Amino acid sequence: MKKRLLSCIVCICMVLCSLNAVVFAKDSETIVILYENDVHCAVEGYSKLVAMKNELKTDYEYVGVVSSGDFVQGGTLGAVSKGEYIVNLMNIVGYDAIGLGNHEFDYTISRLTELYELSETKYISCNFAKIGEEKTYFEPYTIVSYGDVDIAYIGIITPETITSARPSQFRNENGEIIYTFNESRLYELVQESIDEATEDGADYVIALSHIGYDESGELNDVTDVIENTDGLDVVLDAHSHSVIEEKIVKDKSGDDVLLSSTGTGFENIGKLTIANGEFDTELVKTETYTKTDADVDAYIAEINESYAELGNRKIGESKVELITHNEEGTRLVRTAETNLGNLCSDALFFVTNADVSYVNGGGLRAPIKSGDMTFNDIYSVFPFNNRIVTAEITGQVLLDMLEMSMISYPQEDGAFPHMSGITFSVNKSIPSSIKVDENGFFTKVDGDYRVYDVKVLDKESGNYKALELDKKYILAAADYYILNFGSGMSMFKDAKVVESEGMLDVEVLERYITDNLNGVIGEEYKDVVNRITFTDGYENADNEDKAVTRAEAIVALWNMEGSPASDFAMKFDDVSAETPYAEAIRWAAAVKIVNGCSESSFAPDDVLTREQLAAILWRYAKSENIDVSIGENTNILSYEDVFTVSDYAIPAFQWTCGSGIMSGNTISTLAPKNAVNESQLEEALFRYSENVKS
Repeated sequence: MKKRLLSCIVCICMVLCSLNAVVFAKDSETIVILYENDVHCAVEGYSKLVAMKNELKTDYEYVGVVSSGDFVQGGTLGAVSKGEYIVNLMNIVGYDAIGLGNHEFDYTISRLTELYELSETKYISCNFAKIGEEKTYFEPYTIVSYGDVDIAYIGIITPETITSARPSQFRNENGEIIYTFNESRLYELVQESIDEATEDGADYVIALSHIGYDESGELNDVTDVIENTDGLDVVLDAHSHSVIEEKIVKDKSGDDVLLSSTGTGFENIGKLTIANGEFDTELVKTETYTKTDADVDAYIAEINESYAELGNRKIGESKVELITHNEEGTRLVRTAETNLGNLCSDALFFVTNADVSYVNGGGLRAPIKSGDMTFNDIYSVFPFNNRIVTAEITGQVLLDMLEMSMISYPQEDGAFPHMSGITFSVNKSIPSSIKVDENGFFTKVDGDYRVYDVKVLDKESGNYKALELDKKYILAAADYYILNFGSGMSMFKDAKVVESEGMLDVEVLERYITDNLNGVIGEEYKDVVNRITFTDGYENADNEDKAVTRAEAIVALWNMEGSPASDFAMKFDDVSAETPYAEAIRWAAAVKIVNGCSESSFAPDDVLTREQLAAILWRYAKSENIDVSIGENTNILSYEDVFTVSDYAIPAFQWTCGSGIMSGNTISTLAPKNAVNESQLEEALFRYSENVKS
């Protein structure tokens, strides 16, 4: 009886255990991959990421975590430790694969290599290599097994890294580029990695892409990578800080590829679910997920304490909000001037005593709130540890730099200029004619400049004076630009460096706030002081030095002549006797200074071009019986755009250039179709009086 009872109890227990096993069995058919990108040292998110991972592991057998790059830089924790704190945190999380972003190179390749050795998950990239070596610097892909399913992760880094992350690190001691991100072979290398991973047994292929997404569709972006390859199943993208929950893009073969991106700063945590060959992505808003991980929280508290004394010290207060984004959340600093940009460029200008200062919009990483201000607050603005360099450059180099900084406008560009000691205008109607080499470095301007009316502050008089192309100016900017030619600024290669061992940018900002502003950022920085004027043409109502019309130029010449009367029977239908400029145009037509745009039209309100001004002055000199043969042998063929000069203006340009009345718009261009503004007309008439009449 006892044996029979014991057997029943055992049977009951076995049944209950089997039922319990069914109830609590984990899903081993579904794979869940958590993903993030562009964290930029928002370290609190790692705690929630671990908590979410652990929570999912109670229901799913296979839960992974991956990153698409830009994790070591963006905050004080990253900068103070040069990425080590962040790598330690990611080791606690436990990643399956880590793709690299351009900012992983901010502390140089040698430091990235050290971080690679510290990381328990090895980094991947299929397109970064040392020139001349067949093997990529990091492994192009890694295959991770989730039960019977093998997933290949391929790393892709934006080719822009060659110019956006301390370009000098990619050169040898002779200045020769020795590393490449293979922009011209990008699609080919991605395809090779897909094919190799598939041959290695991968069931699915996922790209950890740091290329970026362009909503306008005008720029090359991650969709171009997808459309020019086949075999990818999912692309987890980064770099543009886009929020893409789920987007389908057709690959080269017409198959669907799932694209997703989480934004930036742990705005979201991505969740990729793979079940029965189907892929699904969703974004979980990090702020709505409240669970955290105790181990991560403890480590963050430990490292915060290690530098808190330095970072939390008060350096002053701000009476105003200093912004990087507008109220709608749109990032401004890469397309427009801001009061934060004014503050930072002023800091460089006044602390270094340079003639002109330049801060790039991509270097302004965080706003400053009103109220008490700590070192951490300004360090978040300037987290790159850039050293401020001063260099002597010509006006021509400065003009080329400005033109290069506007190469992408109105699209976002990290090189967008925030400047002090200078004002200038940008003609949006002219497409950029910048020419760059195969690595994106400046070679020349091959056409009209978008940038015009450049004026530099004369500190003695307090007035802004027109830029002189041959004059030397002292520029203050980050070593990233002057020494490393960041954003392709290779026009600095021959610059004479005045000071290369100066303060870090954050130190300059601190000194300006404490010494120059006495610790208070006041109402003077409430509103933006625009040093740049954007126009749709050369005429702008808000620009004091506006473009001159044809009628205005003739009136100025007529006044210089003493406003003579004329009874010439003028036949221009668009110049009525009642207009204030009629008598001036009548006189000019009588002495054959002007011919009109046709026999019956003068076009008085059209903007005067440089070649028209040259022709008017040339004819004016001939009307005064002045010998204009002085310019007949002037070699204007040295100007690259001489063949764009209209036939009627060629002898006029020869004479005006030969007599010193006019010169090239730059050292190498005449820009004959560019508009003439008021100061340029005034200068030409002054030179006529000085060089010719006298």
